[in-house]
Amino acid sequence: MTSVEAAEAMARGIKGVDPSIVCELVPMADGGEGTTEALVTALQGEWVEADCHDALDRPITGRYGFVPVSRLAVIEVAEAAGLAQITPGDRDPWVATSRGVGELILSALDHGAIEFIIGLGGTATNDAGAGMLTALGAHFLDANGIAVADGARGLTSLVSADLGSLDNRLRTVKFRLASDVTNPLLGDRGASAIYGLQKGASPQDVPGLDAALERWADIAEAAFDRHVRDIPGAGSAGGLGAAFAAATHASLESGVELVRDAVGLRQRIAGADWVFSGEGGIDRQTASGKTPWGVAQAAKAEGVPAILFGGRISDGAYELIGDAVVAVVPILRQATDLPSALRDGSVNLERAAATVTRLLTARIGCP
Repeated sequence: MTSVEAAEAMARGIKGVDPSIVCELVPMADGGEGTTEALVTALQGEWVEADCHDALDRPITGRYGFVPVSRLAVIEVAEAAGLAQITPGDRDPWVATSRGVGELILSALDHGAIEFIIGLGGTATNDAGAGMLTALGAHFLDANGIAVADGARGLTSLVSADLGSLDNRLRTVKFRLASDVTNPLLGDRGASAIYGLQKGASPQDVPGLDAALERWADIAEAAFDRHVRDIPGAGSAGGLGAAFAAATHASLESGVELVRDAVGLRQRIAGADWVFSGEGGIDRQTASGKTPWGVAQAAKAEGVPAILFGGRISDGAYELIGDAVVAVVPILRQATDLPSALRDGSVNLERAAATVTRLLTARIGCP
């Protein structure tokens, strides 16, 4: 389910018990998949489609969110450079490019955007954002002054960067990067070592990929006159964090906190009796910046108890119960396989929300 579908399912369950209950639906996300949809829905934005390229440089139609009243564009980098768009056998961080991300940014700039929220994560790339910056007008050149090839492989022959044609609008617009990744660009905790394997690299590839990013850092830091390789989050999205830090006045923020503030979550919680939230699986990691925990903390700040629903509840999930979370509730009604659980997720969540609502209204004496 998307966050919108999950919110609607819970609302159906609640109103099925008592139609007079007022439900405030606030789809949420943490900077990853679903961030754009959550913000477009909550901020009454619109969808914009744009021609771009995927990580293997194949033409696709991507989309991003745009909020006209604030001229805010919301872009998930995975929309153009997503790992999920590439079949496992075709994943190759040596050639994968972030060019499509730059193409979506250009489209949004032409659409009038003056502020951006960028959801970092889920990319197939390891090119330090060189592809994105190329789409935005930068030129990365080899010893002969010829543009280097896409992907990390092209960075191995990088000698210079020409920023003369870089889009001037990047200097004036505001970029907020939604990510909970704090990895630097290079080294044992860098982009290549931590995320390269899931993008198709072998363990033997990692030192070479890291060396390619180091070469980019040497050239780019000199060209932009900014030290970015060690910034927390520089290694996010295959090094896109470093590219944004070099080329823009970007701020890296907790994804769930950024979305929380953008949709005015605390103000919308104020005065509520209960807050319902959840995710597919709830465990100890939920408290590490995941959406439900961020929602629960916002509810706590407003003095409203929160209940979390999950498709899978691990033993560690019950450690979350305290002054912010009063209950963790599984939504499955019977033992089942994963495809069935996914297919029936909306119905199961609706019924779980209805059951909890019956208990709550009986307990507090509501009609």
